[in-house]
Amino acid sequence: MTMSLYIYAITGSGHPLRLTGLRAVGGGSGAPRAVTAGPLACVVSPAPPELRPKRRDLAAHQEVQERLMTDGAVLPMRFGMLAPDDAAVTAALDDGRAEYVRRLEELRATTEFNLKAARSQDDLLREVLTESGEARRLNERTRDGGGSYADRVALGELVARQLDARQRLLAEQVVGRLSEMARDTVVASPAGDDFLNASFLVEQGRAEEFSRAAGQLAQGYGEGYDFRLRGPLPPYSFVA
Repeated sequence: MTMSLYIYAITGSGHPLRLTGLRAVGGGSGAPRAVTAGPLACVVSPAPPELRPKRRDLAAHQEVQERLMTDGAVLPMRFGMLAPDDAAVTAALDDGRAEYVRRLEELRATTEFNLKAARSQDDLLREVLTESGEARRLNERTRDGGGSYADRVALGELVARQLDARQRLLAEQVVGRLSEMARDTVVASPAGDDFLNASFLVEQGRAEEFSRAAGQLAQGYGEGYDFRLRGPLPPYSFVA
């Protein structure tokens, strides 16, 4: 029975492919290797019998991609992608050849930075109540259980709209300032208390400059804000 393959990344067949010493996802005996098809190569290893996102396997997945990134453009695959055999990998590379070659050229000498940001909800609420006369009036009316049910509903709806609008504006301001230093930008839906989840495709030669600028931007917003920058990363967000 042919063992299925775990997929790490697609790159050019002329890529150095320094895979020696790298761990495979699943910890099996088969080391990462390349399957080539014309101008493209796909880095694979034997797929483990049970694939789960364990910490060691996530680390192995990223280590292979980071090694490849140091030597050239890479299309990193998300954790968990499989193929039945070499023939299926070769067929996929042939079918998508033009698109893969185009994307590799676009990603040449680039890296990804991801920025997430949150703001203290108490701090934001104080701002709303300070700057919105209507919100302040409704808040005073409903304080200590006063006011009508309609007043409380109106206050809740008004504050929710204000919070959403202000956080959207904050996100646009941050993205606008950092996008000037990026080749491309992808904005995803933020989760939890975050108002921002954005990924920036940055030329490798500007990586330190971008990281420094993001840090200075965060300091400029001051207390009440929480900025988290990750990178350099494989350009996951810019593969599709």
